[in-house]
Amino acid sequence: MLSTFDMGIDLGTANILVYNKNKGITLNEPSVVAIDTRTNNVVAVGLDAKEMIGKTPEKIVAIRPLKDGVIADFDVTTEMLKHVMRKATKKIGFAVRKPNVIVCIPSGSTSVERRAIHDAVKNAGAKKISLIEEPVAAAIGAGLPVDEPVANVVVDIGGGNTEVAIISFGGVVACHSIKIGGDRLDDDIIQFVRKEYNLLIGERTAEKIKMEIGYALIDHEELFLDVRGRDLVSGLPKTINLSSYEIRNALKEALQHILEAIRATLEDCPAELSGDIVDRGVILTGGGSLMNGMEEWLSKEIFVPVQLAPNPLESVAIGAGKSLAYVSKILAEVK
Repeated sequence: MLSTFDMGIDLGTANILVYNKNKGITLNEPSVVAIDTRTNNVVAVGLDAKEMIGKTPEKIVAIRPLKDGVIADFDVTTEMLKHVMRKATKKIGFAVRKPNVIVCIPSGSTSVERRAIHDAVKNAGAKKISLIEEPVAAAIGAGLPVDEPVANVVVDIGGGNTEVAIISFGGVVACHSIKIGGDRLDDDIIQFVRKEYNLLIGERTAEKIKMEIGYALIDHEELFLDVRGRDLVSGLPKTINLSSYEIRNALKEALQHILEAIRATLEDCPAELSGDIVDRGVILTGGGSLMNGMEEWLSKEIFVPVQLAPNPLESVAIGAGKSLAYVSKILAEVK
């Protein structure tokens, strides 16, 4: 069993979450680190660092050390994890030097990527490390009976990637992972606004547009949003009015890729489990699943019930923390 100071970590591209069985989610911060390039010292981590994106002098850069769900910068990731684990143990109420940690990994990650995550967590001060695949953790966190012989379909739309998995008897029966998530949607919005309006906007503005007027459903009540940016022709600040129909069109290609991944996974499902999917449907987790109209759109496209997990943003972290109950079946090996 987990002791009071042990933690489950969802090491996401966009956010890093820490779960403890007694305290629940003890930390939820953006996976961003601000670094002074002259000294290589960490200036800020998490929310403070995210506030700096696009607003810092040249000597300070705000970076995301994780890309597509895996480590892009090992040293910076280790520093971020040290900060996160130190902060989390304080909130839990134990000044523990070396906690036992369970970390989530993308299901399509290679043995090298898994080893990198394992080593980064160990260097950050963990005593014992176990790895669990994200879709399995998401299913546990969403309250699905993963250890029973029924089909549990999970679609986890994260910041860097989307993972679709069918889980039965504690294992992954079929799975597809694509490197398209919330970050790709933000980038598509930036490129659309640049191309159509000659206006340059930042990541945070694109994220705001996605959250407020981004729609997965084609038929919806049109919404509008005033957006400020820099005019690429005059170089001066400029305000434009964007429509949710325009944004839906800009996101069309990325959403289609997510749909194709879901269809491909359902096609790989064994015949005996297909009946369960019709009855039980599909569960959505991850920040991307919160996009307006996502449930209705997917339900219309794949003809099975689609519903949101109780805590979509926290499902993976909660599942990681609770996964020791299934330890013999589902914890991934580090090879």
